[in-house]
Amino acid sequence: MNTRCGTHTRDEDTRTQNRLKETGNIPVHIAIIMDGNGRWAKQRGLPRIAGHKEGVESVRDIVETCGQVGVQYLTLYAFSTENWKRPKEEVSMLMRLLMRALRDETDKLHQKNVRVHAIGNIQELPQKVQDELLDAIERTKENTGLKLYLALSYSGRWDLTNAIKKIAFEIDSGKINPEQINDQIISQHLSTQGVPDPDLLIRTSGELRISNFLLWQLAYSEIYISDVLWPNFRRNELYEAIDDFQKRERRFGMVSEQLTKKKPQAGYAKRLIKHVSGL
Repeated sequence: MNTRCGTHTRDEDTRTQNRLKETGNIPVHIAIIMDGNGRWAKQRGLPRIAGHKEGVESVRDIVETCGQVGVQYLTLYAFSTENWKRPKEEVSMLMRLLMRALRDETDKLHQKNVRVHAIGNIQELPQKVQDELLDAIERTKENTGLKLYLALSYSGRWDLTNAIKKIAFEIDSGKINPEQINDQIISQHLSTQGVPDPDLLIRTSGELRISNFLLWQLAYSEIYISDVLWPNFRRNELYEAIDDFQKRERRFGMVSEQLTKKKPQAGYAKRLIKHVSGL
C-alpha cells in the first residue's frame, strides 16, 4: 500500500527525488529564512504562537527531505538578533517552543543520522534552552548525515563583527599580519567556519530581503523567493526550489561562454581516461 507524503504518495515522492538527483546538481548547502508564521496564524484567527507551532512541522519535513535528497548542509534562520525586540510574551513563548522542539526532536534527528550544530550568540538564550541545544549537539555529534545548522540569536552583522574582533586580536598578538587578511581568513573567523557557502537561499512568504542573514556567506548564493508561508512550506515546495535552482547558470562573475568552454574539457578528460583504462 502506498502511504501519503504531503500531497503525493510515497512512491511519487521517491520518483520526484530520483528525478532531481538525475537531472541536475543537488545544492550542497541550502539556507532558509523561515518567514510567515505570524501571518499564517492571523489568516486563521489564531494567536501567533500557533503559526510557530505549525512551522515546527515544516522544519521536520524539510529536514527529513533534505537528508533524503542528498543535501549535505541545511541552515535554518530560527531566531534572529532582531527578534529579541518582539513583545516579551511572544519571545518567551518562542523560547519555550524551541526548548520543547529540541527535546522532542533530538532522538528523531539522531535516528535519521542528522548532526545538529548552532550558530549565533547562544549565550543570550535562556539557560534551559542552551542546555537542550547542547544536549542535541552532543547527542548527534558522531552522525554522518545531513548537517543541520540552527541560527539562533544570529545576525550577519553580529557574525562579521565577531570575526573582525577575532582577527584584530590575532593581529595584536602577532599571529596575523594585516597584509595576510583575505576572503579565506575572514571566512575562517566566521561562525560558519569550515562550512561551504550556501548554494541556495530560500525565503518564504514572498518577502524580498535577506534580513541580516549570512551576509558574507550569501555572496554568490542563488536566491529563491516562495510566496508560500512557512507553515505551508513542505517537501513539494522544496522540490520546486531545487528544480528552479537546477535550471540556473551559476557563473560566479564569468560569462556564459567561459562555462561552455569548460564542459568539452571535462568530457575530453573522461574520454581520455576511458581510452587509457580500456573501460
